Amino acid sequence: MHSPEQILQEAIHIAIQIHRELGPGLLESAYQRIVADQLRENGHTVEIEKSIPVVYGGREYSNSFRADLLVDGIVVVEIKSTERPARIHSSQVLTYLRCLNLRHGLLLNFGMERAIDGVDRILNYRAVDDDHT
Repeated sequence: MHSPEQILQEAIHIAIQIHRELGPGLLESAYQRIVADQLRENGHTVEIEKSIPVVYGGREYSNSFRADLLVDGIVVVEIKSTERPARIHSSQVLTYLRCLNLRHGLLLNFGMERAIDGVDRILNYRAVDDDHT
């Protein structure tokens, strides 16, 4: 089993390689499929458009939102392709992590001129499960 840190490092490396070869400007869905494919080639289990329920007031609301990628069941990867990142994107990943009770997330924005400027690691300090820290 891969650790969250290994997954994060691999995903960042993959994103930088993709950005070097293809550059910015593709649709998010294209980057999403390529990142997922590359992670799978590296031996990871990847769920695309993972449906995540929201629990509120004792009720569960299924299909409330979808995380772009869930890697090995422990890391959420959200893909963007926008020239101007918004703080809401990081907040979105944090919300996904909280709803899934996971600690580690990654926001990859392929719309930036430099790939590394589009990488944002997100930590959910509220996560109860410490097995995957």
